[in-house]
Amino acid sequence: MTSVWLPDYVNDLDTVVARAIDEDQGGQDWTALLTDNAPARARVISRDAAVICGRAWVDTTFAHLSAAVRLEWAVAEGDEVTPGTVLFTLAGPARALLTGERTALNFLQTLSGTATRTREFVKAVAGNEAHIVDTRKTLPGLRTAQKYAVRCGGGHNHRIGLFDGILIKENHIRAANGIANAISAARALDADVPLMTEAETLEEAHMALAHNVDVLLVDDFSLADLRTAVELTRQHRAAGGSTLLEYSGGATLETVRAIAETGVDRISIGGLTKHVHAVDLSMRFD
Repeated sequence: MTSVWLPDYVNDLDTVVARAIDEDQGGQDWTALLTDNAPARARVISRDAAVICGRAWVDTTFAHLSAAVRLEWAVAEGDEVTPGTVLFTLAGPARALLTGERTALNFLQTLSGTATRTREFVKAVAGNEAHIVDTRKTLPGLRTAQKYAVRCGGGHNHRIGLFDGILIKENHIRAANGIANAISAARALDADVPLMTEAETLEEAHMALAHNVDVLLVDDFSLADLRTAVELTRQHRAAGGSTLLEYSGGATLETVRAIAETGVDRISIGGLTKHVHAVDLSMRFD
């Protein structure tokens, strides 16, 4: 069991960890049999500056392998660490420590990489009202874990999957023969989920606001058009509307602050979860 709080949508922790262990172990870790399985101690060190995330996945990995393994964390979830920081120590049967090493560190390095990248974007827009938001561009099988890592980094979650939001994008608009038709069809579903629509032009943005969608995503707008969209959204709210304005597209660390300064509510960035630079971690036996 882990003492780390997890959001409700992380309901696949045991399943994901068990699958990862089986992927690596395949029934038997032959190399671990070279040890006599005596009690051992080890420590895990970060070689990079990073935002640490993934404690629950580490805890669960070793819990699956041996109830005798004990972990002592020296850092909290979401902490920023410097190179050389000891993240946690662990003690238990040598074979369990060796077998769990790579699986545990794979989770920790990947989720910490996601959290670290997110924190960079959050810091880049500090002082503005814009929230940094993730997307569905996640590593297969790690959707809920990476969504959680974005939150550890200070970001916010978009919809988790196709089931908890309607997002009308370019291809939906074309298939429905126009944005108005697509929104009307979505309303007819009477689904108790947020209704979001993408707009590629100011004309489409006008239509979406006229239908008072929950979230309007303006895709790859220039800064000038984005400022216009912000003003249109403010006028819409002043008249009683409630639409949130989100920029989506190619925001980078170099451009995201200028985007935030337009007054947009949210900035969605697929690179938080798809362009993952794993943190360099090392486990060493004492």
